[in-house]
Amino acid sequence: MKARRRTGPTDVVKALVHARDGGACVRCGSRAGLTIHHRVNRGMGGAREAWINQAHNLLLACTTCNSWFEDHPRESYEAGWKVRRPQLPTEVLVHYPDGRLYELAPDGVRTATAVAQ
Repeated sequence: MKARRRTGPTDVVKALVHARDGGACVRCGSRAGLTIHHRVNRGMGGAREAWINQAHNLLLACTTCNSWFEDHPRESYEAGWKVRRPQLPTEVLVHYPDGRLYELAPDGVRTATAVAQ
């Protein structure tokens, strides 16, 4: 029997994202119903790029906002909650509920860069 290929982030990476985002949704700040959101979509069956499941491509989002990202792509791309290929997640800043823009690193660190306009 062939083993299933794991297509999601590891538990360690999930913990990094949860800590980095303060245990709250990056859009609304909710602490309920949280899930891991991929900024660059994995695609059907999962992507094979090594960075796809690293912290800089992942955000903590409540289930409501995770659906909102899909229903409002223009706003989601503008705020960095989604990233279009061929851009890499490290090239796109992310708007957080505190009104600041952050650069996300693969190691789970976020660095404030500016106040969002």
